[in-house]
Amino acid sequence: MATALLPGTFDPITLGHLDVLRRGRPLFSKVIVAIGVRHDKRTLFSIDERVAMARAATAELDGVTIEPFEGLLANFARAQGAQFLLRGVRNAMDFEYEAQMAHANRHLLPGLETVALVADPTLSHISSSLVKEVHAAGGDVASFVPDVAVVALNAKRG
Repeated sequence: MATALLPGTFDPITLGHLDVLRRGRPLFSKVIVAIGVRHDKRTLFSIDERVAMARAATAELDGVTIEPFEGLLANFARAQGAQFLLRGVRNAMDFEYEAQMAHANRHLLPGLETVALVADPTLSHISSSLVKEVHAAGGDVASFVPDVAVVALNAKRG
């Protein structure tokens, strides 16, 4: 059976991420949520906080593990023995970006295929960036993220 990576920053994990994970999980024997350390991107949550949030949000999902990674995704896929990348696509801009990344990753690791799931229309407007922006302005993000992320966001606000 095949292993897939669901890569991202997950700053914070959203209901959209969880939807892609739940829908994509039956396609693979195992899915690794690969949480990237991005030195070029300022994150609200540390890598340890993002990993802990993702672990709490996915605790009931069998065959799902959470792992931090740094560097090239293709190298991490090789190290994990992953044959697939699982991605969510919300709109045409996402599709263009994901197609470009799929070509690059397949070049870096021949045989690494990308499986893209079209976002649930009720969740397609959600992004981690939107969540942080709405929350920073005092808005309610409970319909965008799992409870563990609401708690973590509120703790950051103080």
